[in-house]
Formats: sequence, structure tokens, C-alpha cells
Amino acid sequence: MRKLVAACLIESLLVLAAAGQDVGCEPGTAGVICNAATVLQAVISSEDIPAGVLAKADCIIVLPSVKKFAVGIGGTGGRGPMTCRTGPNFSGKWSPPAIYSIGGASAGLQLGGTATDYVLLIMSRGAVARVLNGKVKVGSDVSAAAGPGASAGNAIGGADILTYSRTSGLFAGVSLNGASLSPDSDANQRLYGKAVSATDIVREGAVTATPAGASFASLLNSKAPKHVE
Repeated sequence: MRKLVAACLIESLLVLAAAGQDVGCEPGTAGVICNAATVLQAVISSEDIPAGVLAKADCIIVLPSVKKFAVGIGGTGGRGPMTCRTGPNFSGKWSPPAIYSIGGASAGLQLGGTATDYVLLIMSRGAVARVLNGKVKVGSDVSAAAGPGASAGNAIGGADILTYSRTSGLFAGVSLNGASLSPDSDANQRLYGKAVSATDIVREGAVTATPAGASFASLLNSKAPKHVE
């Protein structure tokens, strides 16, 4: 039985690893940003995120291919870029991205794996400050709700973060309840060649965007150039 479980685990992890890298995106942190741009383009093109809702966001986190595996106790893990509108009132262009990690645990009896793409819109200045300050738990440190679709118009409710997802994999039902978000300091140092905080990157203008980061910000600047309060 143990051999069977181990074989299933290895097979599932190989499937997820293959799904985590899009064709045309290089490995490493730059590839994560490239994959995130692909996810963002798909979500915007599908109009799953209404333009009016996107225009109200202060910051965006895109987490491509977040992995989940469950054998009795399941865990989630992934990372992706966060970008914020620049300027004191979040009215400027989108910033170079900082890399964030998502993690969490979920109890369950399923055996299988899934890879889910997430887009998180941060809608309040208080939530931006908490997310930039360090590790936060979604649902307790910051409130979250499923983002409205096209049929709901531009109504956003009172949640700090609106979440959108696109799932493919071996089992469904992935949730962000109880998940944690935190800056990936090591990835950010590798990306920019120096130790910088997430605040330095997205709010203080302390770095120059890499080619992948510039493309990611350019996509948002073309699709959501103006901020709406």
C-alpha cells in the first residue's frame, strides 16, 4: 500500500511540475512572472474580471499553477508577482513586481493533486499595508471574497481582497481559506540582484523592472491604465 501511495505521489508531482511551466517561459523567477502574465492575459481576455473592478484595484497578485497535494493532510504552495499602482494615491502606472509566496494546509482524505491559477485584487489601502508588511493569513488578517463576474457589474462589496481562479488538475475544490501570503525575500533578491523589501519594490521605486517584470506591468498599464476610487 505504501508503495502504491508513493507511486501515485510521484506521478502526481511529475504531472504538476510539467503543468507549472508554460511553453515559451524560461525556468526560475522570470518564468514565474512570464507564466503569471499568461494567466492574467487569459483572465482579462475572458472578461472574468470586469474592467470596472480591475480599475478599482490598488494592487494585484497573480499566482500561476498553485500546487495542492492531499494524502490525508493536504498542503498548498506556489508563488507569483505582486504589483501595485504607483504614486501616493495609487493613481500612477503599475510598479515592477515583487514575488510573493502562498502556503497553507487543508485537512482531507482525497488522494490526488491539482494546479490552480489565482488572481487576487487588493482593494483597500489597509490591506495593501498589511500584505506589504509581512506574512498575512487570508480570511483573518485580511478579508477575502470571490470576485464578481461580468454579470455582477462593478460591485465589489467590502472585502479587502477579491479572488479569481482557474483550475485544472486531478481534483477540484481548492480554496484560499486559511492560506497565507508572504513576500518571497530570496526570490526578490535573485530577481533584482540585491536585498529589497516588497515595499521598496512596489511602492518606493527602489528597483528597475526586469524584462519579464516590465512586460507584466505593461499588460496592466494597457488594460487598466486609470485608477477609479
